[in-house]
Amino acid sequence: MGIDPGTTIMGFGIIKVSGKTMSFVQMNELLLRKYNDPFTKLKLIYDRTISLIDTHHPDEIAIEAPFYGKNVQSMLKLGRAQGVAMAAGLSRQIPITEYFPKKIKMAITGNGNASKEQVAKMLQSILNLKTLPKNLDSTDGLAAAVCHFYNEGKQDASKNYTGWGAFVKQNEDRIK
Repeated sequence: MGIDPGTTIMGFGIIKVSGKTMSFVQMNELLLRKYNDPFTKLKLIYDRTISLIDTHHPDEIAIEAPFYGKNVQSMLKLGRAQGVAMAAGLSRQIPITEYFPKKIKMAITGNGNASKEQVAKMLQSILNLKTLPKNLDSTDGLAAAVCHFYNEGKQDASKNYTGWGAFVKQNEDRIK
């Protein structure tokens, strides 16, 4: 399962892997614009992630890591959304791997600076998708899952979490 965390829209995508073959299962998004309370948004992200896990029973979760922007408030909100989605996976003992946006784009299109539209079109081709969604946050979540499939066994072990203990051990500099 792949997740593109966000406090306005959370995109997600699910693929099924059989041997060395992947197939499309689902992609969708959680729309959060209508909620003003940031804590309500975080609860909805957590609840939706748990629901997806309980429905689809993913073996692993790939999540898009926050990119470093100039707006500190946006980064804080995005980091919280990512953390809540990660907490949901960790609460079900599902290994989580995070990928930077450039790595995901590179894995899908061969270009780390590709646009959302280019990533979506490439996914449409790779997974034989009939149509693409209006918002491309769901294809971003799907791209994280496909990136993880392509990087199987090659991911950076320092960003692979199998539980809270592993997360804390690998992020001691972030713990106060």
